[in-house]
Amino acid sequence: MANPRVLGIGETPKLVIFDLDGTLLDTLDDLSAAVNYAMEQQGFPQHTREEYRMMVGHGARNLMSQALPSEHAHNKALIDTVLADFRAYYNTHIDVFTKPFPGIRELIAELHRNNIRLAVASNKFQEGTEHLIKEFFPDIPFVAILGNRPGFPLKPDPGIVGEILRKAGLTQANAVMIGDSDTDMETAINSGIMGIAVGWGYRDMKNIPGLTVAETVEELQNLLYLPMAAEELHFR
Repeated sequence: MANPRVLGIGETPKLVIFDLDGTLLDTLDDLSAAVNYAMEQQGFPQHTREEYRMMVGHGARNLMSQALPSEHAHNKALIDTVLADFRAYYNTHIDVFTKPFPGIRELIAELHRNNIRLAVASNKFQEGTEHLIKEFFPDIPFVAILGNRPGFPLKPDPGIVGEILRKAGLTQANAVMIGDSDTDMETAINSGIMGIAVGWGYRDMKNIPGLTVAETVEELQNLLYLPMAAEELHFR
C-alpha cells in the first residue's frame, strides 16, 4: 500500500473525515451478536468477537460472505437471506453495547469548538451510520454523515470523500482522513488527502512503513493541532 500524504508545517486541517466502526465507536460486540443471530437462523457456525474483528469494515454484504462457511461464501441468494436476518436483528440492537472509544467525545467537541469541520465516511449502511452518529454526537453539526448507500461504491473508492469535499466547499489540501484500517488509508490515498491511522481500532496498523499512527486520542489531537514537518512525525 502506498502512503497517504502526511501533515506538514502549518497544515492544521479545515475538515476532518472520520471512519465510524473502530475509529469513533466500538461497535464490534453489537455487530458480532447480529451476525451470529443471522448464522444461527440458518444453522451455520457462529464466530468469536476476535474473528469478527478481522471481517468488519467492508460493508454488511461482505461481512455476511465472510461469516458464512466458505462453500457458501458466494451464494448470492443465501447472502441475501442472512443479510436480511442480520439487518432485522441489528436494527433493533444497534446500540446495546456500542459506545465511543475513550476520549472521542471530548476530541469531537474540541474540534468543533475550534471551527474544524467534521464528517463521517463509513462502509456501514446509511441508516445505521446516521443513527449512531446522531445518538452519540447529537450536538455536533457534521458536514456530512455518509455510509453505504445503493448505487454508491464502498471505500476505498474516493467518491465518498469527493462528495464530502463538495458538501464542505473545500479542496483536498484542507482535509484529513482518520481511520483504523488499510481501507481507510487507501481511501485517503485514492482521494489525494492526508491520512492518519488510529491504533485503538480493529486492525493492527503499526507495521505499515511510513504510515502515521496515533496510538491514543491525545496523540491524534496533537497531530491535528500541532502539525510538524513530515520527518518529525511519529511513523510506524
